[in-house]
Amino acid sequence: MRTTYMAKATEVERKWFVVDAAGKTLGRLASEIASVLRGKHKPTYTPHVDTGDHVIIINAAQIELTGKKLTDKIYYRHSQFPGGLKSRTALEMRTNYSEKMLELAIRGMLPKGSLGRQMYKKLHVYAGSEHPHQAQQPEVYELRG
Repeated sequence: MRTTYMAKATEVERKWFVVDAAGKTLGRLASEIASVLRGKHKPTYTPHVDTGDHVIIINAAQIELTGKKLTDKIYYRHSQFPGGLKSRTALEMRTNYSEKMLELAIRGMLPKGSLGRQMYKKLHVYAGSEHPHQAQQPEVYELRG
């Protein structure tokens, strides 16, 4: 009798990957990183278990956007007080908050709920080319396409 393999949270092997975001397109990079954080690249993928790996993104400040998104795309946030809507263009975000820009894009592609929050904690984004995770011996992750 054949049974479907279901991974258990205790037997998941996690790797560390480092991705260079310099010159990459925001959405294409974010969708692939979200897939790695979920664990969809592994044959042991199980929807209700966090089977994903840790991902370190470097050079987030050099991420690219296509078309006129740098000037036309707007990021909104609200302070929860009346009249508290704040906005920033993608150019401002890339210049001053490049890590947050990538984190928002990837977080939106992860599941909503406690499992998605658990997956999101395995993401580490840095604006420059340095990161403090050398002890984990991260492998370079080659993006598709």
